Amino acid sequence: MVAAASVVVAVGTATGMLSALGDRGGSDEARPGLVSGSPSPDSTPVLPSASEPAPPSASAPASPSAKVSASPSPEKASPGYGKTRTSTATRLYRYPSSQVLDWVQDNPRDRRAYVIESRIADRPAAVWFADYAPATITSRVRAVTSGGAAHDRVPVVVAYAIPDRDCGGASQGGAPDLGAYDAWIDRFAAGLGSGEVVVVLEPDSIAQSECLPAARRADRFASLARAGRVLKAANPEARVYYDAGHSGWRPAAEQAALLKQAGAASAASSDGIFSNVSNFHTTAAEIAYDRQILDALDGPPGLGAVIDTSRNGNGAPPGGEWCDPPGRKIGRAPTLDTGEPRIDAYLWVKLPGESDGCKGTPGTFSPSYAYELASP
Repeated sequence: MVAAASVVVAVGTATGMLSALGDRGGSDEARPGLVSGSPSPDSTPVLPSASEPAPPSASAPASPSAKVSASPSPEKASPGYGKTRTSTATRLYRYPSSQVLDWVQDNPRDRRAYVIESRIADRPAAVWFADYAPATITSRVRAVTSGGAAHDRVPVVVAYAIPDRDCGGASQGGAPDLGAYDAWIDRFAAGLGSGEVVVVLEPDSIAQSECLPAARRADRFASLARAGRVLKAANPEARVYYDAGHSGWRPAAEQAALLKQAGAASAASSDGIFSNVSNFHTTAAEIAYDRQILDALDGPPGLGAVIDTSRNGNGAPPGGEWCDPPGRKIGRAPTLDTGEPRIDAYLWVKLPGESDGCKGTPGTFSPSYAYELASP
């Protein structure tokens, strides 16, 4: 069985985000942020926080893998992101609520506060919706997407509620069955609004599906294909990405075959793939892997990939260690301007500093871990 990757966070009113800072250099490690003297709505701190701890995102078969501010600078849409449409909002949105921001605000005199604030809290990060709460999901998604639209920025939201999502039962809060999940997706889609939004659809749902019998796996993939169609029908400006695992997992052709079954090669349901969520593989490795998958998918020419660069500044640790491994660093800053064909964005899907369960309670913010990741 595939080992789990890194604990993700169930979000009720979660995540944090800020203006995207471009990083097109050769290093995977993010550059230090510039702290602005006067806050503005765009620079309010934020990043993913949890309403209930959720489980790990998956990893490779042999080795487990895996929300004050900066002065924003304008970004152009990347070749991939702008290929099939004209992007009006070219920077990522930071939703003004997160565990890291709470910590920064509560600990202004802590010697670690400046580094954590300027290098983590000041960056956009995805907002996770990982608890099965159908009565409130529409309003909670709408709070994020309407905030992005108001600031002419692109929010990133993660749908993470499919049944048996981690193959091992460690995750709590998913839908009880696929019928309930389909209804939850309908309500999730109702909160997407009409502005641009990136949807990271169900980390682990495809790459870590081998625990399911063939019939149940086919049912899951049919539900995921439906989810993409529903999300894109609800908001034609939504960009929906499907689970490609990461470059240290299974061969690209094999992963592409699974992705096709789940609708990832269809323009009606998909804008492409995401990889490296909660993991540590280098950006260069993920770019090469994702392009191989996109080639094998043989879908519409506009399909692209987004890569989680939140903790890959030093690459994957030796031996495949996945639980808060030492020696890791934050990766390239979140941006829609990657400068790489078919790579639509670098995103911080996993919030740097949220523990996998070894440096703190799973899904909770660890200042010591955050400081270690963010220190130059």
